[in-house]
Amino acid sequence: MATLKLLLVGDSAVGKSSLLLRFTDNTFETNLNPTIGVDFKVKKMVVDGNPVQLAIWDTAGQERFRTLTPSYYRGAQGVILVYDVTRKDTFTKLMTWLNELETYATRSNIVKMLVGNKIDKPDREINKTEGLQFARKHSMLFIETSAKTRDGVQCAFEEVVIKILQTPGLWDKDKQKCGVQLETATHTEEDFCGGYCTLT
Repeated sequence: MATLKLLLVGDSAVGKSSLLLRFTDNTFETNLNPTIGVDFKVKKMVVDGNPVQLAIWDTAGQERFRTLTPSYYRGAQGVILVYDVTRKDTFTKLMTWLNELETYATRSNIVKMLVGNKIDKPDREINKTEGLQFARKHSMLFIETSAKTRDGVQCAFEEVVIKILQTPGLWDKDKQKCGVQLETATHTEEDFCGGYCTLT
């Protein structure tokens, strides 16, 4: 079974931990504490007939933890860059995160997904077209999500995994062995894409 390393990056309070919790445990907490340093979860899933084990690193968005950054990126095959659609500042800082990714990522063909989170909120400042245009400009996959309502969450992670599996040389199913065993809950049909994917 292939073990794939994914990163969640983006400004503080954009919902990275909520997305991870929704994806791995199918739960949502209104008041999650900010991530200190890094959080880590493992999830098994089958994508396009391929059993994969995802090692997902949830990184802190606060500046004071950035010294820990280089080790997060080492060996990662996919990165999910998250912004909050109701906070324009989190969108304008995406270039900072992309520059960091370019600096520290050890794989030139790392799969990048842009996620606009919190679409359940009414006070949107960034529309879908802006997100899609940014993603296209920087060769990223794109989707909008809500960790609260589950919209797009399953699909976001699945699409990253599919793209990694389709990218030659990005993963090696023979060399990677890992002893962590986690069972995933059975999914209802509505957990999957349901038309939320907007891919470049």
